[in-house]
Amino acid sequence: MARSRTGDRAGARRPAAPRSTPPPPPDDASPAPSVASATLPRVWQGVGYRPLADLARARALFDFAAIPWPEQAAFAWGASIADDAGGERLVGVIVAERHRTTAMLHGPVVDTPTAGRVGVPTDPPLDPLEIATQLVTAAMDHATALGAATLYTRPHGLDRVWIRLGFIPVPEVALPAALAGRPGAGLYAWRGGTALWTLREASQ
Repeated sequence: MARSRTGDRAGARRPAAPRSTPPPPPDDASPAPSVASATLPRVWQGVGYRPLADLARARALFDFAAIPWPEQAAFAWGASIADDAGGERLVGVIVAERHRTTAMLHGPVVDTPTAGRVGVPTDPPLDPLEIATQLVTAAMDHATALGAATLYTRPHGLDRVWIRLGFIPVPEVALPAALAGRPGAGLYAWRGGTALWTLREASQ
């Protein structure tokens, strides 16, 4: 006599209920800070960072490093240390251009003092890469607070800094026409809110 089958066999494992997957966070999960908060001076490991009202000071460091100065500088950040005379010495700078919701970062240029230079403290020694990273971070905060969603830069051999902060290599065609033609080799870009890229807006 044949046995009847009335469902699962005894002892067989039932399929597990599907796990619920939380929805992905929205693109605006981390809103841009206000301009006032993004431009507050900051201090990290004895180095002060703040926006530079006098762009001539920033340009002097660019000229020293033989890096072209942008024609339409929107803002600049400087890194300074105290000297023995009670003043301060500018040891790093980064400059930005703006176009609609994009910005182009120029630099950073860092000129840290060498051991034994008169009038400049060298203990503890300054880390040029850390100063460059802090300058880029400050400029990113400032640019996004002004409404920039995409930032571009020439790497200038500082690939470690850019990649650490989320920049990726992109083709030259990604640059908007208003920011194209800037001197330098290579192009890196950062996009806030989403990792998805499209080159359709390159000609805008």
